[in-house]
Amino acid sequence: MVRVYAALCVVGTAVPLYFLASFVSNEGVDVRALIDQMTETDIGLFAWTDVVVSALAVIAFAVYERSKGLTTWWIAVVATLTIGVSLGLPLLLLLRERASASATKPA
Repeated sequence: MVRVYAALCVVGTAVPLYFLASFVSNEGVDVRALIDQMTETDIGLFAWTDVVVSALAVIAFAVYERSKGLTTWWIAVVATLTIGVSLGLPLLLLLRERASASATKPA
């Protein structure tokens, strides 16, 4: 699963950044245009509220994993807040998988 999670991290970074770059290319760094385009339709609002709630779930999951001993939990939080859930979730699962594999590896 490590390779799957790693591949999803790459895709989850590249695809959203492609569309962000396209927006910036067309509109410039225009926060008002960004907010207007995000909120001008019901489907846009649906998508953004889904992303925000999903981000909160990933952050809560990361904090929970911290309480279980995952020391790299914060990397997934930063990834979620900067790139998005599309990177944060697979990265958290990757970090969790690696920590689990190293914990069960004989010394």
